[in-house]
Amino acid sequence: MEQKNDTHTTGNLANKVTTFNQFLEINVESLLLKLLNIARYIFIIMMIIYLAQCFVSLGYKMVSFTLSQGALDFSSMKIILTDGLFVLIVLAIVKTLFIQDGFDYAITFLEISFVVLVRKLILLETDPSETMLLLVLGITSALFFVLIVYIHGLKHKWAKEQNLS
Repeated sequence: MEQKNDTHTTGNLANKVTTFNQFLEINVESLLLKLLNIARYIFIIMMIIYLAQCFVSLGYKMVSFTLSQGALDFSSMKIILTDGLFVLIVLAIVKTLFIQDGFDYAITFLEISFVVLVRKLILLETDPSETMLLLVLGITSALFFVLIVYIHGLKHKWAKEQNLS
């Protein structure tokens, strides 16, 4: 009799644990997912505001440099180019926040990495001691570019195959 009662208690405890686990999976998981989505949208709004500030800053620099100098000198153009590339990077990051497909998300970050490398190559001061760094950055950015073009070609090929099917 005692063994039967012990087995019943163990089964009851297992049933309660299973019920609690289902409660956590259904209610708590959905609540956490909703909170995460709210945080994601708050972050997206903040990044859009930051992007708008970047555009305003870039526009202000372009107008102020042009009004003060007329024809821009090299250092002013370099500052504008640097800010423009930074705005392009922020714009690409904001764009990735709306991507749902993991493959497209990864490709977009590969493109962002390419732009960051190109930006670094543009801004890096040319010094004979930096030749190896320039070479490595150049080769890496070239590989990224080839990879991006190859993947876009594959995506185009896959889209054609899907249209034929």
